[in-house]
Amino acid sequence: MKKKVSILDSIGNTPLIELNSIYIKLEHLNPSGSIKDRIAKYIIEKAEISGMLKKGMYIVEATSGNTGIAFSLVTSVKGYKMIVVMPKGLTNERTKMILALGAKLVLVKENCVSCAIKKTHEISRRLNTYLPGQFENEWNIEENEKILGREILKQLKGKKINAFVAGVGTGGSLIGIGKALKKRFPDIKIIAMEPYECQLLSGNGYRHHKIHELHTKICHKHEIEGIGDGFIPGIIKRNRSLIDDVITIKTSDAIDATKELAHKGYFVGISSGANYLAALRLKQKYNNVITLFPDRGDRYLTLLYKNK
Repeated sequence: MKKKVSILDSIGNTPLIELNSIYIKLEHLNPSGSIKDRIAKYIIEKAEISGMLKKGMYIVEATSGNTGIAFSLVTSVKGYKMIVVMPKGLTNERTKMILALGAKLVLVKENCVSCAIKKTHEISRRLNTYLPGQFENEWNIEENEKILGREILKQLKGKKINAFVAGVGTGGSLIGIGKALKKRFPDIKIIAMEPYECQLLSGNGYRHHKIHELHTKICHKHEIEGIGDGFIPGIIKRNRSLIDDVITIKTSDAIDATKELAHKGYFVGISSGANYLAALRLKQKYNNVITLFPDRGDRYLTLLYKNK
C-alpha cells in the first residue's frame, strides 16, 4: 500500500456501494466532506505545473459552499492564501468551515452565485491572483472523466450501467463522469438533475438546443444547495449534446430523502438526497442506475433540523 504523507493523499478512491439496487459513489467521504476536494487538488496542481499559479499568489474562487471549503483545505496544506466569495444566506456551517480552514470569506448578494463570480474578477484586478473558475474550467471535466470516472468503471467490475444521474452545479461531474461512462457503455443515458424550483434545463427550450437563450427569471429560491445556481454554466453549454434528459426534484422531497438516508447510516447533504431520489425514480425505467452522494450532512444541520 502506498504510504500517505498528506491529507491530500486521502482524496479520492471513495467506496462504490449498492443501495436499493442503485449504485452510489460515496463522495461525501473525501477529507473536507465533498466531491469538490477532487477538483480543488487537481486544478491547483495543474495550475502549478502550467506556471499559472506561483507561491505568494492568492487563489480566489466563487462558490455556493463545497468548492470553497475544498479549496480552503487544499490551500491550507499547500500554503496559498485563499479568498472564497460566496452568496449570503447559505448555511452557517459552510461559513464556519471555510474560516476554520484559514481562508478569507467575502459575501455577496443572497442567491447570486453569478455575483460571486463577478466579484472574483474585481478582486483579481487589485491582487496577484489565480482564478480557478470552476464553472468554466476544462480541468474540472478532466478530473471527473480521467480520475473519478475511471475509479467508478474499475469498481463496477464490468457491470453494465444503463443510466447515470447527477445534479448540475458546475456540470463537471455530470459531463466528466458521463464521458467516461459513455466510452464504456455507448447506450447509457446521461441525465441531469435540477431543483424543481429552478428549471433552467427542464423543457424551457433545452431540448430544442436554445440553452443560450435561457434566463435566470425561471429560477426561484430553493434549498438544494450546490446545484441550481441560477445560471447555466459554460461546462453545460459546451457539452449539452451529451445530456439525454433532465429530471427535477422538489426541495421538500430532497430533504425527506436526505433524512431517510441518515436513518440508514448515510450522513449526507441535500443534493445527495436529491440524487438518490432521482435515481430511485429512474430505476423504474432503467435497470442499472448510478449516482453520487456529493457531500456530507454536517454543513446542513441548521437547515435540515431547523424546527427541532
